Amino acid sequence: MTQRWLAFALAAPLTVLLLLLAALVPLPYAVYSPGPTFDVLAKDSNEAEIIQVDGHETYRDDGQIRFTTVQSSARGNKASLLEALGAWINGEEAVVPYDIAHPPDQTAEDEEVRGAVSMVTSQDTAIAVAMRELGFEVPSAIQVAHVDEDGAAFGELRVRDKFVEVDGEPVTDDQQIVDAIQSHGPGDPVELVMKRGDRELTVEIEPRKIEGAQRIGVSLGIGYDFPFDVSIQVDPAIGGPSAGLMFSLAVYDTLTPGSLTDGEIVAGTGELVDDGTVGPIGGIEQKIAGAQEAGAELFFVPEANCPDVDGLDPDLRLVKATTMHESLEALEDWAADRDAELPSC
Repeated sequence: MTQRWLAFALAAPLTVLLLLLAALVPLPYAVYSPGPTFDVLAKDSNEAEIIQVDGHETYRDDGQIRFTTVQSSARGNKASLLEALGAWINGEEAVVPYDIAHPPDQTAEDEEVRGAVSMVTSQDTAIAVAMRELGFEVPSAIQVAHVDEDGAAFGELRVRDKFVEVDGEPVTDDQQIVDAIQSHGPGDPVELVMKRGDRELTVEIEPRKIEGAQRIGVSLGIGYDFPFDVSIQVDPAIGGPSAGLMFSLAVYDTLTPGSLTDGEIVAGTGELVDDGTVGPIGGIEQKIAGAQEAGAELFFVPEANCPDVDGLDPDLRLVKATTMHESLEALEDWAADRDAELPSC
């Protein structure tokens, strides 16, 4: 064996090993993939209606209104080169910067709390928008969206408790609550008048200094005084605000006669804000893929996400969602005529 061949024989395995190691080394990327979809008009595993209503007639008709989800690689699990290439080739998955999927200034617990707060707010906003579409007056309020288990308010306040007064003053905005809490501390409780259901209660809570600020351990969100009770019972592990539009359409369907979808399966996504506007979300391509797998014939795309679906040709109809009202009209038109002209990206 010549010296050149000897060198090659020694170098080749090392080169292969280095390439293999390089392919397996974690990169600063995460992978998004299609998650499960959930029919809001269905029953849960205990045969209880997901949308529960007390104080208004309900109409349980055929059809499905599904919200869609995206699964992200777990915190701490960065994609290797092979995984990233596989996701890129797959077509239904997406490779995103790791810091986008898991912001470095947030812990896993922070992500969980943020998702829980977003889900509570999105449900209540969806119910309010649907009720207003039906002509009901639904005033807004500041409410408790999350209670920390190790916070001062744990055991005193509950999710969806609404702030009526703070230190004897009527509550007008969330900053007023924050400022009042900041002005108190150990041995000096803040006095809160809260509305829980149909009754008011007064509690005194001593704030604790956490990360340089006085806190009672709650997250604030927008809430509403509903004319009757509606709740949406979904798995608490599902977080985020992107189901808002589909929640609202499903609540409207439940409170009105007939099937809004004409017995068919529709799906979509979109964060819903208080005025009924549909906001953008992430992972639109993965959500469309999930909806397609679930057999949906129609999919609502937030207007701001229209550039993200340019060039897609899925086996379902994409409808541009600007507001809940316009989405409702589009769905009614489609139910009456599958070939109806609908808003599109």
